[in-house]
Amino acid sequence: PHILRPRARSRGWATTHYGVFVPDLPAPHRYLNTMTLLGATGTELFDLDHLAAPDARNTTTVFTSTANGEQRFYRAYDMSTQCRFSDDGRQLRWGDDLALDVTLPTVTVRGRYPGFDVDLELAVTDQVSYFVKSPIYDHLSLLAPYRGVVDGVDVSGLATFEYARIRTPQGFLRLPMPARLKLPLDFFTYQIIDIDDRTQILLTDVRARGRVACRLAHVRVLGGATEVYTDVDFAVTEYGDPLVDERGNTMRCPRKIRWTVRDGGRELLAVDGTVDSPWRQGHGPGYVAAYSYTGSWHSAAVAGSAYLEWIDVQPG
Repeated sequence: PHILRPRARSRGWATTHYGVFVPDLPAPHRYLNTMTLLGATGTELFDLDHLAAPDARNTTTVFTSTANGEQRFYRAYDMSTQCRFSDDGRQLRWGDDLALDVTLPTVTVRGRYPGFDVDLELAVTDQVSYFVKSPIYDHLSLLAPYRGVVDGVDVSGLATFEYARIRTPQGFLRLPMPARLKLPLDFFTYQIIDIDDRTQILLTDVRARGRVACRLAHVRVLGGATEVYTDVDFAVTEYGDPLVDERGNTMRCPRKIRWTVRDGGRELLAVDGTVDSPWRQGHGPGYVAAYSYTGSWHSAAVAGSAYLEWIDVQPG
């Protein structure tokens, strides 16, 4: 718990991140994401410099969406004047829009957005997956059963509660870091599949100038094993039409994807997914969506709906 602090006034830790992700809400909502960044990151992947606060280090953003209707909320704030973050991380407030209360093992989420409301309570477990653990970057995910109400609908299931803290040179600069000096991470996808009511799989692929920085599968079974696998293949088997944001930037996003995860010579997971929800912009310059998948898990047939984050700013 002592790690999970906002560090809003820190210059050593340039960025912190809190996230709550629900991958398989009933249709038509499909998923819920609550994605926050505190502080500019100094990376190509996540910075939107035109939204920076007068002191870029005070920039914070909230991105929440579902697949239902037009349910997307994205806003940038100046956390020195528009937000309240307790130093111990127990109370986090983004204006009147989002409130996170972090009193482990309980995390509560209260969102009041134009067109939809969110009220969730997470029972956070100690089943932790580290995407990165280093002196300059920690990024972890905790398995979290949840219950609550989304857009007037009672919901429950398996979610994930996430936190990250990152040291970058941006922490010492009032202005956004020049584009040529940003960390050259240029491809990112993060996907969550709840195989059943006890089993959750986290899939990541992060690249920098064509080289794989991280391609992993984390598997958590509620009350059981928490494992990570590195023999992972990811492929886009069909792209959709390029997406264009409000500033005219284009990004190619997948229509169909495939994941394969092996343990030695044994195939654990093989799934094919088809993106079949609206793309929602707001994950930095990228997008989120839901996809339907079919395939196998430990040789048993599986099918369902999964959550997808996507940022592709690779040159060319």
